This record gives sequence, structure tokens and C-alpha cells, in this order.
Amino acid sequence: MVKEFHDRLRGRAREAEDRDQEPTAAVIDSQSVKGAASVAAASRGYDGGKKINGRCRHVITDCLGLLLMVLVCAADVTDRQAARVMLPRLRARFHKITLVWADGGYTGRLVTWAKEKLQLTLQIVKRSDDMKGFVVLPRRWVVERTLGWLMRSRRLVRDFETLPASSEAFIYFSQAMLMSRRLARPASRRRQEQARWAAAA
Repeated sequence: MVKEFHDRLRGRAREAEDRDQEPTAAVIDSQSVKGAASVAAASRGYDGGKKINGRCRHVITDCLGLLLMVLVCAADVTDRQAARVMLPRLRARFHKITLVWADGGYTGRLVTWAKEKLQLTLQIVKRSDDMKGFVVLPRRWVVERTLGWLMRSRRLVRDFETLPASSEAFIYFSQAMLMSRRLARPASRRRQEQARWAAAA
């Protein structure tokens, strides 16, 4: 039920930004978070790269940063493994999407598999070796901002849920609250923010 409510709000939010309800492109990324004691051992793991014991939130957003899909699983599940589960679901749910931006964690045979099996272009946006410090990367900043939005919800700073499905529900709740506040703003303020983010893109 919460997902249906969230998806309807997303359609309204996209229309408020003068976009079609159905997106044509998406961005994929993941976020590892520590698991509380209530997280069962069967659904938690260790992310060696980020040195986190807990769960990983794999998310796909549209070009506005609005959530299209989320998968919560053990932190030791790699980005490529999660993408092989999520991308077919994305293709089945959003028929107009033909392009997905991703970071270097999704390189390899996954790109060819997505093209051949799903007719989906997985475009890797890499950070060049000569970059130093924090740099805003094209397209990837959109999903990274969404992951930042999630961390502003106190319930999502750490994973407290026994079931991964409950974690996914709280993520949809968090995004629904964000979209509700956005839709409640005056139209003039929305247009100003739209122009600012368009300039950043």
C-alpha cells in the first residue's frame, strides 16, 4: 500500500516539475548502513569497501532524484548482483526507460547483459583519476542527493527493521513525506528551485 501511495505522489511531483509521469531515464546507486541488533544475521552482511556490518539499500531514481525502486539486502551483496534483480523489474514497470546511469561498481558483463537481455543502455559515469577532493559528477549527483535525503530521516540513519521489506517500506514513507512537502510549496518557489537544479544539471 505504501508503495502505491508513494508512486502516485511521484507522478504528481513529476507533473509539478513539467515532466511526464513516466520517466525515460534513471540513475542507480547503493548505500550501506549499519544494522541494529534487531537485524537478523540471515539478512545482514559485511561491506568490506565501506567497512560496514549491516544492510545495503540499492536504489533507482529518475532524473529528478525521485525514487523509482528500492531493494534492501545484506551489505555483502554487490552492486552488480542487486542490479541483475532490479533492472528486469525496472524494465517491466517503466517501459519508457531505455537509459540508466551508474558508477564504476556496475561495470563489466552487466553492461552487455543489460543491453542484450533488456535492451537497456547502462552508461557508466566514472570519476577520472586526476580529480581531487569532492567533485560533482554528471547525473550521479542526482541519486547521491537522494541517498542524502534518506539519511535526514532519523529512522533511516541505521537499519532497525527485522525484515528487509519493512526497511523498504520506511524508505518509501520517507520519500513520500519529502514529495508531500515539495507539492505543498507555492508554485513560484517550485519554479525557482526547478531553474536552480536545471542549471546544476
